[in-house]
Amino acid sequence: MPSDHYFSAAPASAENLRTIHVTLAGRDLELTTAGGVFSPDRLDAGTAVLFANMPPLPPGGDFLDLGCGWGPISLTMALSSPHATVWAVDVNERALDLTRRNAEALGLTNVNAVKPDDVPETVTFRTIRSNPPIRVGKNELHSMLERWIPRLDERSDAWLVVQRNLGADSLQRWMAATFSPGYSVFRAATGKGYRVLRVRRHGTPPTAPIAVPGA
Repeated sequence: MPSDHYFSAAPASAENLRTIHVTLAGRDLELTTAGGVFSPDRLDAGTAVLFANMPPLPPGGDFLDLGCGWGPISLTMALSSPHATVWAVDVNERALDLTRRNAEALGLTNVNAVKPDDVPETVTFRTIRSNPPIRVGKNELHSMLERWIPRLDERSDAWLVVQRNLGADSLQRWMAATFSPGYSVFRAATGKGYRVLRVRRHGTPPTAPIAVPGA
């Protein structure tokens, strides 16, 4: 396997900065990308499928983009919910720099582009929206999800887009088994060879029977 990937902490490939034109949150934007990050030349098909099939964002709270790349999901969330705090998480320093650069260019002050360990342990998330780095390997991917999915707030959802031929269905089965009880895992949509998976964290059940008036 090559030593340099979009999930490398410090890509060795040339930065090769470039400008691309994309539409995010209904706005036509000019953003900066670079070599050594995921899909540097365009909005990738999986993220487009996610955008087409996810519900509106909560009006506020802490949001997580797991594997932010140059920032399309994080920027979309920040533009759509200006009162939210968006945590754009990646291990790739170049990706984090690009997300910060693009957020600054758009005048967004509600994006925190950080490494995983820099998210305070006390932060929980009203939503997670992610095109996760499937090619990092099954074990690493499972470890990532085991770390972040339990940090959903009660009655909140994670929305993940995964290519069908890269194991979306087996990932859905694994999540359903791993995050049970207390969670539900659904296939919310299918399009262009991708699955959109929804993970719902339920509320904490009452510790005592609820009194029914007149019972």
